[in-house]
Amino acid sequence: MTQDALAGWVDVTADAVGRARSACAELRWHEAYRRRWREVRAEAGLRAAHASAALEGARLPLELVRSLATGGTALGHTDASARSDTDASARGGTGGPAREAGAEAVLVGALRGASFVDALVPDLGAQQAAALPPLPQLLARAHTLVGAGWLPVEQLGRLRTDEPALDQRGLGRAPTGREVAARVDLLARTIATTQAPALVVAALVHAEVLAVRPFVAGNGLVARAVARALATTGGLDPTGSVLPEVVWAAAPQQYVAAVAGYATGEPQRVAAWFGTYADAVVAGAAQARQVADAVLAGRLTPPQ
Repeated sequence: MTQDALAGWVDVTADAVGRARSACAELRWHEAYRRRWREVRAEAGLRAAHASAALEGARLPLELVRSLATGGTALGHTDASARSDTDASARGGTGGPAREAGAEAVLVGALRGASFVDALVPDLGAQQAAALPPLPQLLARAHTLVGAGWLPVEQLGRLRTDEPALDQRGLGRAPTGREVAARVDLLARTIATTQAPALVVAALVHAEVLAVRPFVAGNGLVARAVARALATTGGLDPTGSVLPEVVWAAAPQQYVAAVAGYATGEPQRVAAWFGTYADAVVAGAAQARQVADAVLAGRLTPPQ
């Protein structure tokens, strides 16, 4: 998407941007963010990783996420890899990597992605916005982290050329050859110069990474982690705790359909993606509020 095209979508998506901003602004005033925002953000990061992994077919208990995040061993480790969703595409997920690599390995990758985002985003109330690296570097670094341990070392952080994309099925044809690098470069140049709202930027990068699938696998984990960083550093979600990932994981078929619509390039379906993204942010703010309530009450429960 070119800079001119993106500017046009800003007007079209004004209502969506407003809805998302209002939900995030209201969340910001929750009492938990006064002194315990780090706890809320940490728990939200775990839930984001849990949901993102589930969208790749790695459907594992949230308790396992907490165990792995704190250096513990897998719960029921002897059968952890076998507990991946063996037919994620049939259930509406984007599928792929968890079937070959094992669910736990993909989940660990998602946790690395969450830690990467946490290191990039500013503290709540920080006076200066964080400066993210250029998008190609951001994508490559995220992919290196989320793919370590379950993808071949030579594929980590490296754009595809003639290799097919092995994940994100159901999104239509993925480009190959020089078109992959060209699409990533165009996206990077657009993002580097745009004045578009953070919602539009995050939604655009999210959908373009899924549509292009610049890496052989792990594209979904990368798309969601990088979009999360963009939403926080861009000021849409300064709390860093909004959970659209949980919303998408609860309705994977709708998520895949919305991204597939964007990938067609049809104006109405592109606009629908931005609206869907805003709706997920609004619902994700409600999910974050539940986390904040739990932190204040001294209890944390698995997502519904």
